[in-house]
Parts: sequence; structure tokens; C-alpha cells
Amino acid sequence: MLDYLIKGGTIVDGTGAARRVANVGIKDGRITAIGKIDEPATETIDATGKIVSPGFVDVHTHYDAQVFWDPYISPSSYHGVTSCFAGNCGFSIAPLKPDTGDYLMSMLANVEGMPLVSLKSGVPWDWTSFDSYLKKLEGKVAINIGFLVGHSALRRYVMGEDTDKPSTPAQLEEMKALLKKSIAEGGMGFSSSQSPTHNDGSGEPVPSRAATPEELIELAGCLREYPGTLLEFIPPIGATGDARAKLMTDMSLAAQRSLNWNVLIVTKGGKKMVEAQLQASDYAKERGADIKALTFAQPVSLRVNVMTGFAMGSFPGWGEILALPVEDRKKAFLDPAVRKELVTGAAHKDVPAALRPVGNFERMLVEQTHSPETKAYEGRMIGDLVKELGKSASDIFFDIAVADDLRTTFLPSLGGHDDESWALRGEVFKDPRTLVGASDAGAHLDMIDTFAFSTTLLSEGVRKHNLLSLEEGIYEITEKPARYLGLKQRGRLQEGWYADVVVFDDVTVGKGPIHTRYDLPEGAGRLYCEALGIQNVLVNGKEIVRNNELTGVKAGVVMRSGRDTETVPLPGVS
Repeated sequence: MLDYLIKGGTIVDGTGAARRVANVGIKDGRITAIGKIDEPATETIDATGKIVSPGFVDVHTHYDAQVFWDPYISPSSYHGVTSCFAGNCGFSIAPLKPDTGDYLMSMLANVEGMPLVSLKSGVPWDWTSFDSYLKKLEGKVAINIGFLVGHSALRRYVMGEDTDKPSTPAQLEEMKALLKKSIAEGGMGFSSSQSPTHNDGSGEPVPSRAATPEELIELAGCLREYPGTLLEFIPPIGATGDARAKLMTDMSLAAQRSLNWNVLIVTKGGKKMVEAQLQASDYAKERGADIKALTFAQPVSLRVNVMTGFAMGSFPGWGEILALPVEDRKKAFLDPAVRKELVTGAAHKDVPAALRPVGNFERMLVEQTHSPETKAYEGRMIGDLVKELGKSASDIFFDIAVADDLRTTFLPSLGGHDDESWALRGEVFKDPRTLVGASDAGAHLDMIDTFAFSTTLLSEGVRKHNLLSLEEGIYEITEKPARYLGLKQRGRLQEGWYADVVVFDDVTVGKGPIHTRYDLPEGAGRLYCEALGIQNVLVNGKEIVRNNELTGVKAGVVMRSGRDTETVPLPGVS
């Protein structure tokens, strides 16, 4: 007898092949049959009029801490994600020493927008090795999840507080040994960042930013000894040309693995910039390496505030102010001299082009306020308030923020919602040099809604803008990333493969309204949206979501490199 029979649905198997009506039989966690099935089942799911697809694969998340207080890994599981990878950008939380936990907590709070109170009370911080970290999670997760080994965690473990400088030869050897040990214990690969937006809890650059190219290449080279490993990197924002391409190519060649980098932003008029950044892939290919750009499934809606200060912390002069305690920070923001310096820093020529809109106060929307004094400004553009209040845009920005105890959410005007931007985005989705899925789920909890990348791609990219067929859209978030990552027998509906399956309505699939949900430890909030049109989500042959409700089943696997993944050779390498 089957465990499940998914009956009468339209199969889109993930490969890009044309859809067809068929039944799906599931037993012991595997797909046993696709087609006409007469065998009885313990449970039957009526999928008539619905799409039956593989579970969605998220390449880039930051669920390393959240998984402790939220084993259902929401909202990704609701949006059809059945496999994801965390530990990106160099920000894993293992390996761990007793004296590094506080640093990693404050770093994650600042650089990834995770509430510090939630990190302190919701995470035990009592493991040491990568193996002991993974063992704490085994059998306790609803979806499949793997964790990369983060460069900043390695540097802090080995170098202590001296991470603001290049490593010594001895320190580098110790890091390499620790990385190899962590991968042998199940780490999925190596991740790092040199992004200027990545600053720790003190406003200083995260440890990986002090690494030399030689250190990055040496650490990347550790992967070639271990099967099924991955390489992820954040290059300096806005950097183009051969220097960036050469570094990523050298890392890929050292590892003998493809490297994926974050993030390729697509907006109107940006075709030349997009092509310039994608040329890194061409540069790599000519030299026998492989580079893929991660790209968003949607326009970027970046909510900012001066409580966490992400993005703004990279502006000249802002870091030290944003690192002050809240009351001292408020006093600084009230000082006209400090304001003048901050405004100058926000407009500095060294601010990357991608971040300049974040310093354009006039074109900023006051999205959410937190006091009676500021409520009237909610939903208003600061530029429209200038004449009304007789103040400069920057003064209005700081006045509202201080009145709200720095909790105001502002929405910079980043663009990208027009038809021209969407058309370019469609070209990028189909480009073999890209992967869709820079979701950052689990991070920037007060800033972004890209965690709903899967339902957004299917609703906006496929249904509304007709940039992809449904078959193509599903391929982009199932088979394509699964094969890139080397997932064993996942990402496709195929007999004998794992039964990671989503049943959804292609007419209504999408994401609900964005709102703040206060469900983190200590009552902290996060941006959230419901999944629309998702009927069933199955992981390893067990139903974890039914009609937007959890079943309580934790069917996921804590994935380990080499066991759950296989090596994907570089092009031309057998």
C-alpha cells in the first residue's frame, strides 16, 4: 500500500518538459510511480486542477540560528521550499568556542538583522565542532537543510580579536585544518564575504573582509578534497572588471568547484551593468572555472532603519555612530554637526552605485512609524514633507527616527517595478550564468521580503509578466539549482527519487501582504507574508504543510556534504 497517492494533478516535473496529467505514488519517502496508479494509499491528495511539482530549492539562506526556535523553517516551508542552504556570506555559527558566541551573536544582529534578544534566548550556543552543531538539529527540522562553513566564524575561532588584519601563515594553516575538519563532519562547503555593507556588532568590518586574496584561494582549495562541496562568495559591491573576476576564478579553480556570488540586481537602464557583472562568468569559463550569479526573483524593496543600520553602516562616518548605544545614538542624531557629517558620508563618491538610493532622503518613504508623534508621516514621501514642515529631507529623516526611538522603517526608492526592468529580469532568469534564489531568508528580518522568492517567481515572473512558461519557472527553482548544488535525487519528480513535492494552484500562487509578525523569541518582530495558492508541501514523502497550516511533522534531513550531495565537476572536467 502507498503512503500517499497524489491524484489527478498536472505534473510539471522540473526538467522543463511539457506538463501532463498523471498521478503520483509515494512510499517510504520515495516516488514509486508516476502515471496511472491503481494501488491503494493510506492517504489520497486530490490535486485535480492543481500543479504537482518538485519541492523548491533555496540556494541562499541564513537560517543557522532561527532553526533552533523554528524547526519548521518558516516562512520558506509555507512557500514550497523543501531544501535550502544556510551558512552563506561567511556567517555560520559553527565551529564555536565558548568566548566567540557573544561576538557571533552581535555580528549576526548587525550584519544580518537578527534581533539580539532572540539570538541570546533562542539559541543554546553550547556546541563546539561542526558535527556537534549539526547533531543538535538532526531529526528536528521540517525541511532539508545544509550549512556552509563560514569564513568569519573560522577567523574568529582561530584569530580571536585580531581579525582586522591578514592572517599569519600559521593562522592560515590552522584555519585550513579547521575548515577541512568541519567539512569532513558534514559542512557543505566554504562561504566568505568582502562586501562593504558587512560590519560586525561594533561597526567594524566582519573578519572575512580582512582576508587577502591568497587566504581566500587557499581556503577555497580545501574543498577539492571533499565530495559534494560548494563555494559561495560576496565580492565587493559594485566591483567589476578583471580583478574581481580573477579572484573568483582563482577560488573556483583552487576548489575545483563552481562559485556562486551574491547578488545581481536588475533594474531599468542597468543592462550594461548586468552584462559587465556577468562577464565574470565568461572570464571564468575561458580559464576552465565556473561562476554563477545569484539574482533576485523580484524588484528589491530594501527597508532601512537606524536601529540596525544595515547598508547605511557602510557610508563613510556612519559606522561609529550606528555602533553607539541607542540613547547615545539618539543624542548624536540630534547634533547638527553630526547630521552634517552623516549627510556628507551618505553622498560620498565612494558609496557604491547600488547603495546610493539608501542615502537619498528626499526619495524615501516613511513606511512604518512607532509613536503618536510620527504616525501622521506614515506612508508619506519625505520629499513631500519638506515644504510642509519647512525642514530639509535629512532633518526630517533624523527627527522622525529619533522620535520613534530609532525604530522607524524607511523605504528607499530603488526602482525596478517597471516593465522594462521586468523584461531585463526575464532575460537574466534564463541566462545560464545565473541562478534565481538570492532569498536571504532568515536574515534582514526588518528589511526585505525576498524570502518569498519561489511564489514571487511563479506569480510575477510567470503569470503576471509572462517572462517564463510555468515549466521554465519551475525548472529555475527546482532542477536547475538542485543539479548545480549536487543534491542527490532531489529537484525532479522521477520514480525512485525523494518525494519532495509541492501541490499548488498556478492561478492563485503568490505571496500575501507584507506585515510585521512578532513571533520570535522575546517577542521580537520580523517581516512576514503568507503563501497563497500552496495546497500541500511534502518533504521526504511526508506532508508538512496542508492549506497553509503545518501538520506538525518534521520530515527534513540535516544534509551533510558527500552523503546528501555529490560533486558537480567544473565544465570540461570529467
